[in-house]
Amino acid sequence: MKKDIKIGNLTIGENSKTIIVAELSANHNGDPERALEIIHAAAEAGADAVKLQTYTPDTITIDCDDPCFQINQGTIWDGTTLYKLYEDAYTPWEWQPRLKEEANKLGMECFSSPFDPGSVDFLEEMGVPAYKIASYEINDIPLIRKIARLHKPIIFATGIAYPEDIELALKTCRDEENEDIILLKCVSSYPTPYSMVNLRLIPALSEKYDCITGLSDHTMGSAVAVGAVALGAKMVEKHLTLKRKDGGPDSAFSMEPEEFAQMVRDIRIMEEALGSDVYELSEKQKIEHERSRSLFITEDVKKGDLITPLNVRSIRPGNGLHTKYYEEVLGKKFNADYKKGTPLSLDHIDGGIE
Repeated sequence: MKKDIKIGNLTIGENSKTIIVAELSANHNGDPERALEIIHAAAEAGADAVKLQTYTPDTITIDCDDPCFQINQGTIWDGTTLYKLYEDAYTPWEWQPRLKEEANKLGMECFSSPFDPGSVDFLEEMGVPAYKIASYEINDIPLIRKIARLHKPIIFATGIAYPEDIELALKTCRDEENEDIILLKCVSSYPTPYSMVNLRLIPALSEKYDCITGLSDHTMGSAVAVGAVALGAKMVEKHLTLKRKDGGPDSAFSMEPEEFAQMVRDIRIMEEALGSDVYELSEKQKIEHERSRSLFITEDVKKGDLITPLNVRSIRPGNGLHTKYYEEVLGKKFNADYKKGTPLSLDHIDGGIE
C-alpha cells in the first residue's frame, strides 16, 4: 500500500478523497481582481486547492522570432511566438502571495508550477506546500533536483513525457530521498479529444511507477474527470474561469464555476458509489434478501399427496426452503395437511430428502 502524502492540510492517499485542484493559469486576463474572483469561485465550487503558474516570459523562453519559437503546431495559440504567448498568459509574481493568502483564508491549499530556479526560491518564500512540474519541464533535471531537495510533494504532469522522461524524473526525486511523488495522466492538447485521453493508464502508471496517480484534464466537461476517479485517480486538476466568452489564452478549454461545481458533486458521488471491494451485503440488503425466491406450497395439500410443480413452486418471498432443493423434493410425499402459502420446509416432507 502506498503511503499517504500531505499537501498542507490535505491528505492524498489510496483511501483518501480525491483532491480537486482549480488551475488559475492565464484566466485572470491580466486583472488581479479577476484572479481573486476565480479563487472565490473555486472555493464556492468545492475545490480543495488552487494552482498557479510562476514564470515570466523571460524565465521560460527568450524573445525571438526564429521559426523554432513560432507556434504553428495546430494549437489554439498558432500564429504567435512563445514569448508573446507567455507575455499575455503569465501571472505577475507580485500578485501571488495575496492569491495564496486568499485561497488559504477560504480553506484551500495553494501551490504552483515553477519554471526556473528563481521561481522555486520565490515560492519557497511564499511557503507553498507542494510543487507541480509541467510536462514540458519534466526533462528539466536541475529544476527537478532543486525542488526534490526541499522534500515537499512533487506533482508531475506526464503530457508530453516519454517513459524514459518519467523514469529519470522519478529517479532524480528518489535519489534525493523524496518519495512524495504524484503522477498526473495528462494530454497536452487543448482542448483534448476524448479519444486521446486513455484513462486506463491511470492505474497502470500507479502500478508501474509505484506512486499515487491522478489526472490533469483538458477535455471539455466533467465525464472524463469522474471516470478517472472510478479508475483510481486521487487528484483531479481542471482549469477554471469565470466565463469562457471573456476570452484569454486558456479560456476555450476551461470550466465555468457551475460546471466545476457539478464536477465536484459528481466526483463526490462517484467516491461514495465506489465503496468497498469486499463483497458483502449491507444491512438493508440483508433484509431485502428475505424477499428473494424460495420454495412455497402453492395449493392446499393433504397428507400423502405427491409434491408436484403445481403445489410447490419457486416464488417470492424467501421464507421457504432454498430453491436448490426443488428437483429433489419433486415426487416426495407431504407428511401432513398444509395450506396454500405455507413456506416449504424439509419437516413437511415424508422421510425428508437424502
